[in-house]
Amino acid sequence: MRAIRFDEFGGPEVLRSVELAVPEPGAGQVSIDVAYVGVNFADLQARAVGYRVPGLPFVPGLELSGRVRAVGEGVEGLSVGRPVAAITDGGAYADVAVVSAATVFPVPEGVDLRTAATLPTVLPTAYALVHTVGRLQPGETMLVQAAAGGVGTVVAQIAKLAGAGAVYGVVSSPAKAEYAREYGYDAAFLNESFDAEVAAATGGRGVDLALESIGGETLCRTLDSLARFGRLVSFGNAGGAGPWQVGAPDLYPQGRSVAGFSILGLSVEAPDVLHEIASHAFELATSGKVRLPITAEFPLAEAADAHRLMAGRSSTGKLVIAVNPE
Repeated sequence: MRAIRFDEFGGPEVLRSVELAVPEPGAGQVSIDVAYVGVNFADLQARAVGYRVPGLPFVPGLELSGRVRAVGEGVEGLSVGRPVAAITDGGAYADVAVVSAATVFPVPEGVDLRTAATLPTVLPTAYALVHTVGRLQPGETMLVQAAAGGVGTVVAQIAKLAGAGAVYGVVSSPAKAEYAREYGYDAAFLNESFDAEVAAATGGRGVDLALESIGGETLCRTLDSLARFGRLVSFGNAGGAGPWQVGAPDLYPQGRSVAGFSILGLSVEAPDVLHEIASHAFELATSGKVRLPITAEFPLAEAADAHRLMAGRSSTGKLVIAVNPE
């Protein structure tokens, strides 16, 4: 079978096309004939610095859609040929992937496989950030970093459905600001000035909830943009800064709090909770209440170009790789 693999860490050029044996599922696993793969920033971090890579060589790819090819011992409720979406520890950039049955989701009625590849990580993450971890209340205000990305595109829509007051986004260009406003943001501010603009927009009060995925200095500036008793949820470190630290002087005076979230961590530690969150999130997509646009598609052989586009920070929405499109 075809696969995209890297044998060393580095830039997109280390991704190379190889032929591998078709894997077979073990107990508690299924193999899937891959149709589409969702591209995530974590894929870029895996390739560049070894994020969640247990060893080399490695086939990247954390979310996919396709049809069940074979079912391992002890797996129930998944039959050969069934359309599914899945989260995996890697291996999705290939014709066939083996996945734990615990992180496989039947594709909802009326959702095609291309769209299904965008569902496993983005929608549950966005739903959890707003509801499960962020605990947004009606009328509260919210600030979202990377508002024009995959998660950012969905978060504002979910927040508005939950009765949020003003939802502000942070982006890297005027074009992305316009895009963010099309997906529910009341205003979108540029990276270099967002803290001052949040203060101006809220009359100096700050926001009740902030969702932060950049890390480093951006996280600190976002924390400073919180209102009294505001909450910050960290769910990424796209800036690549070292581990951040928040202490009593940052939190005590204003009663602020910081939480964290990882969809990949949840898929390992509590797949039953992931399924519960995903069921709510997928309903938003199948009902048409939330839109997640696919803005670029690449064939498997051009996976490196997908990485270059995402690394350039010019992309919006969701990128996918068409492996065996239907």
